Parts: sequence; structure tokens; C-alpha cells
Amino acid sequence: MLEALPDAGAEQDAWPGRKQVADIGGLDTAYVDMPGAEPALLLVHGFTDTSRSFSLLAPHLAGRRLVMPDLRGHGASQAGQGCGIDDFAGDIAGLIRHLRLDRPVVLGHSLGAVAAIALAARHSELIGGLVVLAGTLKPDFSPDHALVAGVQTLRDPISPSDPFYALWHACRPGVPKAFLAGLAKDASAMPAARWRAILEEIRRADLTNAARAVRTRTLIIAGECDPLFGEAHQQALARCLTQARLVRAEACGHNPHWEDPALVAEAIRETFGSC
Repeated sequence: MLEALPDAGAEQDAWPGRKQVADIGGLDTAYVDMPGAEPALLLVHGFTDTSRSFSLLAPHLAGRRLVMPDLRGHGASQAGQGCGIDDFAGDIAGLIRHLRLDRPVVLGHSLGAVAAIALAARHSELIGGLVVLAGTLKPDFSPDHALVAGVQTLRDPISPSDPFYALWHACRPGVPKAFLAGLAKDASAMPAARWRAILEEIRRADLTNAARAVRTRTLIIAGECDPLFGEAHQQALARCLTQARLVRAEACGHNPHWEDPALVAEAIRETFGSC
């Protein structure tokens, strides 16, 4: 069950102040680095989110070093020229090298999961494990998909109270309102044109062949009620990622790390150990 953080509002207000900045490939890349036991966990957020996406999960992984970047064009990280999956994967590789992380376990959520699969396929020497959280190999959203249609309606300046967030940040009851408000504020700082450009890259992505090349021990965590990447997507992942263990998060949608962070943390510990 979801355990709310004590004084969640203060924790969310303080989150931006935790960020550090590194030059990765000529771009300022923001990240939060929580000290702890090695190997580190490198947590990569989804489309329009920031490192804040893991602020509910972090207390359940206390004692382990956690590195949580803002992807390019998200949060406090510079956008650069490209916004494709290879760009995101390259930035993650660059951050691992910059921080001299010794084969971290890389967890990616949604867009972050797609980027993490690309990273594992191209740079297996850099990582010691892979967690695919609410991921997919081929998003393939149709032009009339609710997400695509909703993003097309967004206009600058995007309001954090835009009704679209009821769809985009939908999750089971109990997720702290201060956390969801922080996510909406972060996402609203992104220009609408960037939302659309990144979403088009996501729609074109197909990691099927890349996944077949992954030989890293892998954990797949899937929300049983995920409206974006349901059972067919998870089975495709399990077929291609041959070293994978599949864990289903009951009653969770697209964001199990918000909805049941204790379950996600326990699955990580069971697969990769506590340190």
C-alpha cells in the first residue's frame, strides 16, 4: 500500500534545491544525488516528468545511492538540439561516465524505460542491471489517441491546473496532492512545442531489435491497470528481454512508483539485492 511521506508538501517544495548540475555533452544536466551504498541506482523519469518523479520512491530505497537526472529538455536540464531516444540514452551514458558510477542499476519509467533499453543495448559495459517500469518496446500511439490529442490542444503558457493533467497524471487514490502539483508545475514549464516534438519521437520509437541485444539482468515492473502500455506491451518486453523477471503491480496504472512505491522498492531489492 502507498505510504505517504511525512510533511509531503515541504519535501516537494525542497526538491528543486537538491539538484546539482553537470556538463554532459555540452548541455547542463540537472540531477539529484542521494548518497548511500554502491552500486548506485540511476533512476530515469518519464515524458514531461523530472527527477521529482522518484521522490516518493526514494525513502523506500534508503541506504542505497540514488542518482536521479532531469532528462534533456525537462526540469532544470537544457534542451539541446535533439530529443530522440538515442539523445536521452547518450545523456544517461554521459552522466554515468561523468559521475564515475560503477555499473549502476538503471531504472527507467515510461519514456525513461525506452531510453534505458537503448542504453543497455548500446552500452552494456556501463550498467549492472536494468529495471523497465511501465515500459514498452513500441509505443505506436495512433493520431487519435487521448494522449496525442490532449498534447495537441496545449497552448503556452501551460497552466499547472490544465484539465489535461487529470488524464496525464491519473493514478490510484492516496498519491500526495503536493507531489502531483509539483509534477504539474514542472511539466507546465516545458513549452508546448517541446511536448509535441518529444511525443513525436516517442511515437516513432521501436526498440524491438535493441531489446533482443540486451544481455543484462532485467526486472520488468508493470501496472496491471496501465492504460498506456498494457499486457500486450509487457509480454513483448518479456519475450525480447530474455534475462527478465516480470512483476505485476496490482491495482496500479502507469505509475507504480507513485501508487505503490513499497512494492517497487521490494521488487528491486529482491532482484538486485539491497546493496
